[in-house]
Amino acid sequence: MTPSSPPPPDADPPITIAGLHIDVLEGAFSWYIRSLDSVVSQDLDRRMAHLEIARGKGKITALLLIDDYPGIRPSQIADVLLRDRPATGRIIDRLVTAGVIRRETAAEDQRAQALFITEKGHALSQEVREIIRQQEAEFFDFIAPEDRAQFMQMLKRVYLNMRKKWD
Repeated sequence: MTPSSPPPPDADPPITIAGLHIDVLEGAFSWYIRSLDSVVSQDLDRRMAHLEIARGKGKITALLLIDDYPGIRPSQIADVLLRDRPATGRIIDRLVTAGVIRRETAAEDQRAQALFITEKGHALSQEVREIIRQQEAEFFDFIAPEDRAQFMQMLKRVYLNMRKKWD
């Protein structure tokens, strides 16, 4: 199809936003992913504005992992986040400063850190889990349950494939 040829009869009409077409981005997964990330993150930040964990990427995942896996190492969190160790270290520093996790020297390797949740952090993680469940139910309520399951399968497949590229 050339730029001047009409779209096939079964094609979706071009997306128009504020009277504008978005050019080649209309067919780019990356544009939709970035746009959705922005909107979902803003909504989650609004829902969590009263919590110390609000704003910024990676803190929620790190907090939940540390709550679920006492003694987890920062390198393991970096692997899940697809972030480098310095970026993950900054996330951990913020959580330590907030008093929701603590660092200890790993018993089996004196050079390594082990991370543990505090009582305050465990209570926070429980509240975060509930906010995320509520956001999932409300924010994506326009997606039918059977479509949600299929969409989640696709997202998991994309994430796992991206992990391979990251390694």
